[in-house]
Amino acid sequence: MDLTTCLKSLLLLIRQYRDSRTAHCAAQLQRQVEELSGLKCDQLLSSGQVLPSECVSGLVELVGNPNTSPTLTSAIISLLAHLACDEESREILHSSYNLTSTLASVIHCHSATPREPLVLQCLQVLQKLTYNTRIFESTNYIHELVAFLMTNIRSHNEDVLVSCLGLMANLCRDNHSVQSHVKSLDNLKPFYRTLINFLAHNSLTVVVFTLSILSSLTLNEKVGEKLFDAKNIHQTFQLVFNIIVNGDGTLTRKYSVDLLVDLLKNHKIADFLTRYQHFSACVSQVLGLLQSKDPESAAKVLELLLAMCSVSGLRSLLCKVVFKPVGAKLRAAARRPVGGLDPGCKAEPGPALVQWLSLPVEGAESCSLQALRLLNELLEEALGTEAVPNCVFSFVELLVPVLVGLLKGLEPANGDAHLRRHCHRITHVTSLLLLLCTDDSTRSFVSCQVSVQLCLSQVESLLSCCHGHNPLMPLPSSSDNDLSQVCAEALLKTLELMSKLRQQVKDMETSFYRMLQDQRIVTPLSLALTSHRRECVQTGLSLLFEASPLPDFPSLVLGESIAANNAYRQREADLSVKRVAVQEVQAPRTNSSVLESSNGSLRSVHSLVEKIQIGLEVQQLQEQVKDSHVSEIIDIYEQKLSAFASKEGRLQDLLEAKALALSQADRLIAQFRVQRAQAEAEARKLGGLLKDAERRREDLQGELSNQVLEVERSKADMEELLQHNARLQQDSEEHQALKGAYNTLLNRFNESERLLKELQTSHISLTKQNDTLRKNHEALQLQHERMVSVMEERGEEIRSLQSDLQQKNNNITALHGELRAEEEKLKKLDQERSALEETVDVLRKELNKTEQARKDASIKASSLELQRSQLEMKLKQKEDELSKHSAMIAMIHSLSSGKMKSDVNLSL
Repeated sequence: MDLTTCLKSLLLLIRQYRDSRTAHCAAQLQRQVEELSGLKCDQLLSSGQVLPSECVSGLVELVGNPNTSPTLTSAIISLLAHLACDEESREILHSSYNLTSTLASVIHCHSATPREPLVLQCLQVLQKLTYNTRIFESTNYIHELVAFLMTNIRSHNEDVLVSCLGLMANLCRDNHSVQSHVKSLDNLKPFYRTLINFLAHNSLTVVVFTLSILSSLTLNEKVGEKLFDAKNIHQTFQLVFNIIVNGDGTLTRKYSVDLLVDLLKNHKIADFLTRYQHFSACVSQVLGLLQSKDPESAAKVLELLLAMCSVSGLRSLLCKVVFKPVGAKLRAAARRPVGGLDPGCKAEPGPALVQWLSLPVEGAESCSLQALRLLNELLEEALGTEAVPNCVFSFVELLVPVLVGLLKGLEPANGDAHLRRHCHRITHVTSLLLLLCTDDSTRSFVSCQVSVQLCLSQVESLLSCCHGHNPLMPLPSSSDNDLSQVCAEALLKTLELMSKLRQQVKDMETSFYRMLQDQRIVTPLSLALTSHRRECVQTGLSLLFEASPLPDFPSLVLGESIAANNAYRQREADLSVKRVAVQEVQAPRTNSSVLESSNGSLRSVHSLVEKIQIGLEVQQLQEQVKDSHVSEIIDIYEQKLSAFASKEGRLQDLLEAKALALSQADRLIAQFRVQRAQAEAEARKLGGLLKDAERRREDLQGELSNQVLEVERSKADMEELLQHNARLQQDSEEHQALKGAYNTLLNRFNESERLLKELQTSHISLTKQNDTLRKNHEALQLQHERMVSVMEERGEEIRSLQSDLQQKNNNITALHGELRAEEEKLKKLDQERSALEETVDVLRKELNKTEQARKDASIKASSLELQRSQLEMKLKQKEDELSKHSAMIAMIHSLSSGKMKSDVNLSL
């Protein structure tokens, strides 16, 4: 069974089950749903067809109905998860079919039993739907969903813990409304404590989800400042990098990258990362993941590197890691034909980047474009330095041939999707080549590889795509994603590249000016000048500045095209305001009639265009010289005819959009009927509640009359109680007086008891002091006796030293006398010198000996003097110590005698 037949059968079974909810209809519908789940349904929702839209709307309605059986609900949810195979389909399910709130309502209905497989299935599909999707806090059942998630996270329910944490991380990420709602809950602090405890969990996935929730909720608060402060942030970096490199799988790596990207948005944490000492090693390991063949992992790694490039301090570090000197492997990788990744180039990040950007356009499109953007950022940083490293030049030398090879292969016959992807790639490649042309050294590499034939063939292909092989039928510029806008941007980037290389490449200047004077350049140039993107407008203005002095440049036609584009934008804005009212009034038969009339007018316009073309060809054959005024008038008419044709195409698109809107209106009517039935059931329930309230009111009326009688009786009782209260008041006053007297006596007793305790404690302390002093006295007495004996020994030593000193002094005086006698003899000998020279020599020798003896005696005398002064100092010290000891002994005797007297007095 083909897909269309299967969808028709499914729609029929949905209506049958909606009319009669029998077990047979449920079984048939479940089999049909399971059969559709086995078919290939890629981009079914994004096709815009009515039949899939009706089927999905009916399935979502059945999922939201609590009366649907759980097995059928589980099968439908599996089919919806199968349909949400790409990001566009997930966005359609969330925004157009409100699947998020529907699954949240299912979880709310089964919140009492969170271990059911249906609840886990809903959580997993919600985690898939809400990833990178903004969920508003006002969405139905979001408050209940948040409460369910927080409850199960705090209860440590291992069955749904990972799914709850992942879904909570999705809801809180970049969503201030949900964050404010979570912070306003009463159980926020216990929830924070539970999350902090999860940081020590064994599962890396749980740790990553927990860090993501904490960073979303507490990054700019006190709790976040403590968690991500300077002491902990380096451990967090190491943990996140380890999870990215050695994670449990693609899901864990994806959330780890998102966590690090969110942390880099905080300037303080980004500054911490610039000072992280292991940053280069971690980035090298992350770049090693590009060697794998998983496009999803490579896309997340490139996303992380692009986020790091937004931090100025990290961009230079990334350049050092990526543009490190490369060897023969990179050269082989760059010269090898475009294909799969080579597992042999694991040590160098450059080859992996080059090979990811050179993959075919039908493959990992996001990886190729992200690799181009990353190289653009890194090369802009590297070429902006004063001294460009040689490794950058070698990398550029190998990169340029790959980039030039990416400019080839444009085939419009492969379809609009292929053309759009290829034009996006051409735009990024030419932007990178233009960046390389800003430096003279790298411009030479580009000029050697880019040829005139390549640029001309590229421009011709893009011009044919812009005009749809018909210069009179340009595509409308409805949005930036429109094919004409994408082709125009790629074309203008190629022309700008030709402008940069016109002086370096032969015949490039002539070809560049010839293309600027082509009539077909008007459409892309007008689209660029009327674009709301600054870069497109600047590119268009620079090319217009180059083309305006040329003689054959169609400036008049360009002005008409710009005016037509502006008028179309104004009409589109006016129609967007009135579109809702037009859709409500328009009927299907009117749509068909207008469609037929529109097709007839479109055919008439095409026939008129063909006649004018035939007439122009005949006229060109007949005339030898073309009049410039006539050619300008013809160009104006051609432009007006193309504008009319584009208007007809826009009307055709508008009618198709209206038909789709009508189908959506039918679906909304069906939903409104279900809601009206629910409202009627609620009204009946409220009517029953109102009757119960009336009955209760009557009962309460009887109870009120009884209460009035009881109030009258209570008044009499109150008077008696007042009298009794007065008597009790007098007794209370007497009691208070007695209580005051008792309190004063009690205070006096407590005070006396306190004084007694203080005296007892002082007596005990004094006895202890007496014992210690007695022990000290005995010890000091023993020490005094020892000191007296030592002093006697020192006195004997001093006396012996004094006697020795006296003997030395006597010897010195005797030596002085002998010296004088010798001097007298010397005088006499001097007189007899002439006669007794031999005797003089002998006497001189004797004199020298005596002089030496005198010196020795003087030295000994000085040493004895020094010893005597030292002994005198020691004697003085001993005398001081004796005086101190005697004073202490006297004081001890006085204290002991005084205490003995006091003891005698106490005994008396």
